Amino acid sequence: MKVLKAVSRLAAVNAALAFAITIVFGGGPWTVPWRETVESFFVSFLFATCIGPLCFMLIPRLAPFVASRVSTPVYWTGLVAAMAGLAAVGSLMALFILSAVGYLATSEILRAWLASSLKISITVTLVVGVTISLYETMRARLDQATLALRTKERDEADAQRLAAEAQLASLESRVRPHFLFNTLNSIAALIPQDPAGAEKVTGQLASLLRSSLDTQSSPLVPLEQEIEIVRNYLEIEQVRFGDRLRYQIHVADIPLSTLIPRLALQTLVENSVKYAVAPRREGGAVSIVARNGAAGLRLEVRDDGPGFDGTEVLPGHGLALVRDRLNLTLGGRSRLVIDGRPGQTVVAIEVVP
Repeated sequence: MKVLKAVSRLAAVNAALAFAITIVFGGGPWTVPWRETVESFFVSFLFATCIGPLCFMLIPRLAPFVASRVSTPVYWTGLVAAMAGLAAVGSLMALFILSAVGYLATSEILRAWLASSLKISITVTLVVGVTISLYETMRARLDQATLALRTKERDEADAQRLAAEAQLASLESRVRPHFLFNTLNSIAALIPQDPAGAEKVTGQLASLLRSSLDTQSSPLVPLEQEIEIVRNYLEIEQVRFGDRLRYQIHVADIPLSTLIPRLALQTLVENSVKYAVAPRREGGAVSIVARNGAAGLRLEVRDDGPGFDGTEVLPGHGLALVRDRLNLTLGGRSRLVIDGRPGQTVVAIEVVP
């Protein structure tokens, strides 16, 4: 099928060249009789058929070989010489065929070849051949430039991805120690007064760390798993604070398989415990609500602490870390909303499906 298409394409090109040669060198039907015009067309078609395949078969194989070994001026000089030589050979073949079919006497072959056939054949071959060669050269350079650009874009995308992964790993490494140190401080505070409570907290901490390590290869976890991590954390902290820490977790009828950044919700809860519960003698209340909001999933952490200005979150703060993690893992599909006022602070993660 491919060979048939190639032959058909070559025949169409030869026919177009034969028509052009007939018009340019023969004058066309408006200056000579139709019979002579048709006769000139078929003769031109024969010449094109003898010369064209030689050029199409040999030049594409010869050009890359020569181009890789000589300079550009020498390359084009050799290419023109090769085209002229093939035109000479092809035109001579066409004259022998015309002689074989009785159109031309054998004694007239050399004279006809030198008189006009050679000149016309070389001229047409060079015009067509050089034009096609220039086109193929420019297309090859464009393909190389396109490939280089795509390779550069791919390398830049890979570099950005690796940088984002490294930044995310850095953020995670800052979150885990912060949570772990707080929990170990709770255990240390319990050991002298309540060894049994310390043992219980140690077991809960082991369970909590196991849940975190099981998903270490992925920055995103299902909401159900994150809720379980938050519940374990609050039970650990309640052993430390007792009645000073009052909390509730309410999960509405939402898909628990929704993916969120690992430890993001836990960091928000930890932040409320740190600023709304730990500093106050009377402690505080923390409420976690997961529901469908106007734009998608909404995870709210409320507390009754002193409040703060959400626009002044400093780099390195737990909320800043959560915002960075959201940007790195979910991008424009998520945002962190902060509403801090005296007596009530609401920090929410919104995730668009």
